Amino acid sequence: MIHLHCTQKLFAKLPVNDIGRLPNTRARPGAANDPGESPLSGWHANLITLQRRNCVLFVHEKTRFPVVITCLTKPDSAEFDYFFQDGLMNTLLKGGANQAQLDAAARALAPLQCDALRDRSVQGTLNQMKQDVEHLLWHDQLSIADLGPYSTGVWLANRPCGIKGGKDYIWPLKAMLALLDQKRFSPPLPTPDL
Repeated sequence: MIHLHCTQKLFAKLPVNDIGRLPNTRARPGAANDPGESPLSGWHANLITLQRRNCVLFVHEKTRFPVVITCLTKPDSAEFDYFFQDGLMNTLLKGGANQAQLDAAARALAPLQCDALRDRSVQGTLNQMKQDVEHLLWHDQLSIADLGPYSTGVWLANRPCGIKGGKDYIWPLKAMLALLDQKRFSPPLPTPDL
């Protein structure tokens, strides 16, 4: 499973069950056999309103890698897992991830488990990224319907982000690609048939 820490506003709109799982009608075939916590776990999400349209901004806790989903409607909340997985994979693709990194991310995808816990440092990153998207819409005089969510995610990922308690800044896209290159994302070695 992938832990998703939601703001109160987003959590109230999601149709989660008693253990924080979403209904999943378009799950990936392997996602139903959820063995435990995914190496990609640790996301935070905020429901934001841009030009009177509901949008969700996700940020990965360790890498600050963003995923943007725009123009959501109420029925879309039942497909939240699908929209997150689609947004993550396509943002990685737009960001220049190689095939091995995309395969590693696809293997690590799992159903979301939502709760309302938050990290104030990540919340600050979410607020900063929201302001950046608002400025982009205003400056370029764009409609939210014309904003490409995957390219916007890459645009947000190509800037330094600070982490509370850390002296250095991280570049979210580079940090996410480095995370996907780690050994824990490698496929299991095939066992020889005896």
